[in-house]
Amino acid sequence: MRVVIQRVGEASVSIGGRVKSQIQGGMLILLGIEDADTQEDIEWLCRKIIGLRIFDDAEGVMNRNILDAGGDIIVVSQFTLMASTKKGNRPSYIRAARPETAISLYEAFCQHLSALLGKPVGMGEFGADMQVSLLNDGPVTICIDTKNKE
Repeated sequence: MRVVIQRVGEASVSIGGRVKSQIQGGMLILLGIEDADTQEDIEWLCRKIIGLRIFDDAEGVMNRNILDAGGDIIVVSQFTLMASTKKGNRPSYIRAARPETAISLYEAFCQHLSALLGKPVGMGEFGADMQVSLLNDGPVTICIDTKNKE
């Protein structure tokens, strides 16, 4: 699994002109899933995300995690995060999980993250043409890949 985490002042996901999810402060997470991903990847990554100290404390130092900050989370599935650009100019998505695998892992990821957060996480819609809007706060953008835990 690969994520791009953005600390946001606000974020929303719209489908067909209708807002599906919206938050005021927290994290927008873009999630890429590959066939080799497992429940272990979900658990490790969700713990890592919840523990990330990327929110400012009273002194303006990034010392607080999402729980401390009381923020919300939106998770958007994005197979293009699994792109390989090694050959030519057209990205290959061979590593991206097929929908029959990815949908259940996406839903399990969101459920586990929601349980750790203690409230529902906003979601996009798997496979939909989504418009993602955000106000990046900082900017703070973090990339994590479960295949590079070391």
